Amino acid sequence: MPAPTLQDLTPDGHDLAADPHHVYAALRERGPVHRVLVPGSGEAWLVVSRDAARAALTDPRLRNDIRYSPTWQDDGGHALGRNMLQTDPPDHTRLRRLVAGHFTPARIAALRPRIVEIAADLLAGLPAPGTADLVSAYALPLPVTVICELFGVPEADRTVFHAWSNELVMPASPQTGASAAGTLGAYLADLIHRKRGAQEADLLSDLVATAREPGAESPLTSEELLGMAFLLLVAGHETTVNLISATVHALLTHPDQLELLRAEPKLVGSAVEEALRHHAPVHATAFRFAAEPLDLAGTHIPAGDAVQISLAAASRDPLHFPDPDRFDLRRQGPAHLAFGHGLHHCLGAPLARTEATIAVRLLLHHCPDLALAADPAGLTWRTSMLVRGLSELPVRIGSVGAR
Repeated sequence: MPAPTLQDLTPDGHDLAADPHHVYAALRERGPVHRVLVPGSGEAWLVVSRDAARAALTDPRLRNDIRYSPTWQDDGGHALGRNMLQTDPPDHTRLRRLVAGHFTPARIAALRPRIVEIAADLLAGLPAPGTADLVSAYALPLPVTVICELFGVPEADRTVFHAWSNELVMPASPQTGASAAGTLGAYLADLIHRKRGAQEADLLSDLVATAREPGAESPLTSEELLGMAFLLLVAGHETTVNLISATVHALLTHPDQLELLRAEPKLVGSAVEEALRHHAPVHATAFRFAAEPLDLAGTHIPAGDAVQISLAAASRDPLHFPDPDRFDLRRQGPAHLAFGHGLHHCLGAPLARTEATIAVRLLLHHCPDLALAADPAGLTWRTSMLVRGLSELPVRIGSVGAR
């Protein structure tokens, strides 16, 4: 008998995309690990408790390299090249070291003035008074501009680049996802070709130079270069788009917390952290594969089986987060797992936090009367097993504050 999908476990009339946490809570009450069917990918073990998630995220027997799956030639989704999410040490260590220096606190601090400038320009373009879709007008173009400038993606290419990226991580169908992967792969290959010998000061040019230096200590293969460009460009903005919009959505649907933040603007960082826990833009990890039989929280995982860790479910585990469905800026307790844990903890977490914190702070300052312009129950959430975010967030701008 095949394992159920999450949709199979959803009560009639309940919108899984709008609220998956009802299903996660029901699963968690039955145990920390469950066999589920992931549409388009096959069966996997889904981890839904925080303790089991932390254990799985640091278990060296669970490998990211898809070649540990007995069906690896048919698996893997639409990832391009060979990237850090698909590798284990020592390759993962080598690849991460090549780019880690670009995401240090000092490097991110140096980007802050430019992030503020981009956000201010976007806010100046909002209708005042009037209504706007905050996703397309603000939450999307801010991180897209930041990551594309960091990588040296030409301005004329950025809108279509995001369209391919968005379809890749949240495809409308397997066919559209595969098409987006092919188109984006061809674009990145061409962009890499254009960077060769261009002497440009951007991250992708640095990686291209590394890849073509045969004597370099940690050279990149052409496949790894493509994979690195794909991973950092796509992951570098998709989740931040969802984080910014989710944070604003949470504040506008919890007026007491919005009032608290307006009274104490220094809590903006706490608002972003609570949104990461409460909404988890990165919904779950990519598959990991059992390199050998193992026991995970009392569940036997045969060798070769896929395991997926639900970061969203783990971050609402009531054993660690009292009243987990409450959005609370003053929440105390353990850290959420929205950026993962262990070796594969998100490299871009400092950049995402910085962008979201700046975006929310400036938005609330610029728009003191900001309010939703739609029924929250009618909003559409785009979701996959990996990511989740709002398609649109209609807001009323109202009056505009001093910039």
